[in-house]
Amino acid sequence: MVNLELYRVFYTVAKCGSLTKAAEELYISQPAVSQAIKQLETQLGGKLFNRTHRGMELSETGGKQIFATVEKALKLFEDAESKYIELKDTATGVVRICASDTVATHFLLPYIKEYHEKYPNVNLILQNGTSSETIELLKNNKGDIGFVNLPIDDTDINLSNTVMQLHDTFVCSSKFKELTEKVVDLKRLQDYPLLMLELSTATRQAIVSFAHSQGVHLHPEIELASLELMVELAKNGIGIACIPREFVKGALEDGSLLEIKTNPTLPTRAIGLALPKDTTLTFAVKEFIKLMA
Repeated sequence: MVNLELYRVFYTVAKCGSLTKAAEELYISQPAVSQAIKQLETQLGGKLFNRTHRGMELSETGGKQIFATVEKALKLFEDAESKYIELKDTATGVVRICASDTVATHFLLPYIKEYHEKYPNVNLILQNGTSSETIELLKNNKGDIGFVNLPIDDTDINLSNTVMQLHDTFVCSSKFKELTEKVVDLKRLQDYPLLMLELSTATRQAIVSFAHSQGVHLHPEIELASLELMVELAKNGIGIACIPREFVKGALEDGSLLEIKTNPTLPTRAIGLALPKDTTLTFAVKEFIKLMA
C-alpha cells in the first residue's frame, strides 16, 4: 500500500500547481517534493504530472484520474483526526463510578448532580460495592473511577488522592443521654446495645481492629448492611450506632442524635479515589475527577 504522505504531497502539488509552492506549504524542501512525486509515480506505474511553463499540471491519463478520489480520502482522514481531537476535549460516552451506597449517598451525590448538569450527554453508571469489590471492578476494567476506604495496599490500581476525611464516632438518642454528658471510657460501651455495619465492611473492620488494640471488644447487638437503617434505629433508641460523624451531621445538628465522646477517640479514616492501572483516562473521566480537586 502506498504511503499516505505521498498522496498528501501529490494533492498539494496539484492544488498549488508548483513544486516550490507545495514545498513551502508542506514545510519540506523542493527536492523532497520532487522525489515524493517520482516515488508515487513509480509505485502506481504511471505519470501523474506534466511539467509546463506554467508549472505542474495533472496528466490526463494519470493525475486527473485520481485527484478527486485522493482529495476525498484526505478530507476523510482530516475529518477523522478532527473528530478524535474533539472527543479528547468533549465529555461524551459513559463514566462508570464504583462506590459503596454510603459513599454515594453522603459524599458523591452533589458531585454527580453537578456533573450531570454540566455534561448531560455523559451516561453515568453507579456501581455499588464494598472497597474490595470496587477494587476488583477497577482491575477487571469494569469501572472508570472508584472510591475506597483507605489505607489500600494494592499495586494493581492507582490511588489518586484522598477526597474525604472520616471521623468515626458513637451516636444515640436521648434514651442514652447520660453517656453524652461527659467523656466516657471506650470500654464502657461494651455494656450497651451497639449497632454496627457488617463485619465485611472496611468501616467495621477498622473500628474492631482499633478497639482490640485498646483491649476493648465491641460486639454489636444488631449488624446491618445499611447505614441509613442503622441511623433510624439509633434515632428510635434501639441502640448506639458507630458511624462517621460526617454522615450524621444533620441529625446531630437538629438533636435527633446525640454524640458520645470516648476516651480514646476512634482514629480518623479517609476515602480515597482509585483508578484503573495503565489506562488512559477519557476527557469525561478527567472532568469528573476535576470536580473534586
